[in-house]
Amino acid sequence: MSRTSSIWKQVDWWVVLIYTILVLEGWLSIYAASYNFDNASIFSFSERSGKQLGWIGLSFVIAFILLMTDDRVYETFAYPVYVVMILLLMVTIAIAPEIKGSRSWLVLGPVSLQPAEFAKFATALALARLFGSYNFVFWRLKNIFKVAGIILLPMVCILLQKETGSTLVYTSFLLVLFREGMPGIILFSLFCAVVFFVLGVKFGNTVWWGATPAGEFLVLLVVLVVIMGMLLYYQQNFRIFRNIFFGTLTVSLIGFLIPLFRNVLVDYAEMALLILAAISVYLIVLYIQKKAGHYLLIIFFSAASVVFLFSVDYVFDNVLEPHQQTRIKVSLGMEDDPKGAGYNVNQSKIAIGSGGFTGKGFLNGTQTKLKYVPEQDTDFIFCTIGEEQGFVGSSLILLLFLVLILRLIVLAERQRTIFARVYGYSVASIFLFHVFINIGMVLGITPVIGIPLPFFSYGGSSLWGFSILLFIFLRLDAGRMEKLSI
Repeated sequence: MSRTSSIWKQVDWWVVLIYTILVLEGWLSIYAASYNFDNASIFSFSERSGKQLGWIGLSFVIAFILLMTDDRVYETFAYPVYVVMILLLMVTIAIAPEIKGSRSWLVLGPVSLQPAEFAKFATALALARLFGSYNFVFWRLKNIFKVAGIILLPMVCILLQKETGSTLVYTSFLLVLFREGMPGIILFSLFCAVVFFVLGVKFGNTVWWGATPAGEFLVLLVVLVVIMGMLLYYQQNFRIFRNIFFGTLTVSLIGFLIPLFRNVLVDYAEMALLILAAISVYLIVLYIQKKAGHYLLIIFFSAASVVFLFSVDYVFDNVLEPHQQTRIKVSLGMEDDPKGAGYNVNQSKIAIGSGGFTGKGFLNGTQTKLKYVPEQDTDFIFCTIGEEQGFVGSSLILLLFLVLILRLIVLAERQRTIFARVYGYSVASIFLFHVFINIGMVLGITPVIGIPLPFFSYGGSSLWGFSILLFIFLRLDAGRMEKLSI
């Protein structure tokens, strides 16, 4: 049996089938979203559907080339590809024209490319190569810096291009690090940071009971609850948890009783901060006595949470751009701006809601045909699906994405090399992030950050970037099957 025929037998055709269905469905959705009454041909290269068809054809050519390439090439050239992409990102910062507030597109005659879309697979390759290197131990300090450097370098370059959405995609690599041994407490801490940020921003200007900043109080209350949970999880001696719990309860009751007997206003946020400080001191004493590492972990979590809390206002007011602040406020319900920052989401919700259970039918969407939804064939393409295909069609698309991501995880787990496994999890994590954030943003669940829906959003760079990302992994998986058959 020839090597070529063996490759075609070992390729996971279920993934290829799902990819093909999603790509073709995306093409039809782009045609529906950009439908031109004067030029209704789906194949016209003067229309977006025709251009997308050309990019789809090239994607299949790219997929074929990637599958025919020796799988060892990807590991061998992982670092050079990464370096080239970083240099390309840097060049983009310097020479790219400003388009819609960002400098992320390289204009090459009639063709425009967005290097940030291709940097994802390059970063995944470099990360996989590092983890797959001989005698690599993640938790050595120098290796932690190497991992952080590989992920942060493209993030910084893309951030300098003012592409915040594409920058945030790289946080999806945290799921890969978690699979490779990163403690769950880090992911949990990041989740807590998001919760603290939301509470701090949403209730930052609210005052309860005459003197208590609501945002600070809520965050500190959550911190106290988390600390109690950590004590229960790590502490085998229930007595210490009992002492802290009842001590906190006693001080809280005294604080709430004071206004009943004396005409004074109590700042319960300050009280919660004092309780937190007292708990930290108690845990420091316990750490000195018992030398138990979990006490130090809880103390660090408490201190980091307080520092983060009091930095939220500064970050929100001085680091985020005004339009980003407005989008977050609209998403959190702090502002109602149906004609400004909230216009896209509001019109998207109307389009999806008007689709009902079964949809209005192909090319029959009124919101999309009359161009009420901005970016309806790129970042907001899902509203076209919701309007024309309804709940049923939207659910089927989501189901296909779910099956694809779960299948990628299964393939990643069965790899025989660390390089292939890490790369596979990188692919699954990137797809998961894009699908969750894009659809969440269209539904108004997450802030509008402007990232494409894989295989659906109009654009060659996006389609090619996702196709390369996926088919490199399919080639690595086929190579794994080849090794088994030897």
